[in-house]
Amino acid sequence: MAEFTANEKSIVSGVWAKISVNEIGPQALARVLIVYPWTQRYFGSFGDLSNAAAILGNSKVGNHGKVVLNALDKGVKNMDNVKGTYAALSKLHCVQLNVDPDNFRLLADCLTIVVATKFGSDFTPAIQATWQKFLSAVVIALGSQYF
Repeated sequence: MAEFTANEKSIVSGVWAKISVNEIGPQALARVLIVYPWTQRYFGSFGDLSNAAAILGNSKVGNHGKVVLNALDKGVKNMDNVKGTYAALSKLHCVQLNVDPDNFRLLADCLTIVVATKFGSDFTPAIQATWQKFLSAVVIALGSQYF
């Protein structure tokens, strides 16, 4: 599992401090569902996901996007034990929900795109590299129960 330096922890915490869960969470999840439509199969109870406008306007998508980002907060606060932090969530997604673990990577990529779009030039390549290192650790932790 990835180890983080004090500087990397500071960078991730700095990015996280600027993120609005209520804004970024819904945008990131909606982007996943629009760009990778096969991921919609896990959200059958969410109602109309027939097109981009429906997805963007779907309150259940927005609410779940907030849930996802609130869960990411736990990883930011526990960067020394990312795998342990997400052990139960990994088990839930693997055993009960049967989510394809590659979807975690897709969500991480979409989250990075939304963050980069929001922060523009403040999201430098160096900051992005550290952010993606963190998200990669989260993706690995979420997939840990699959192997």
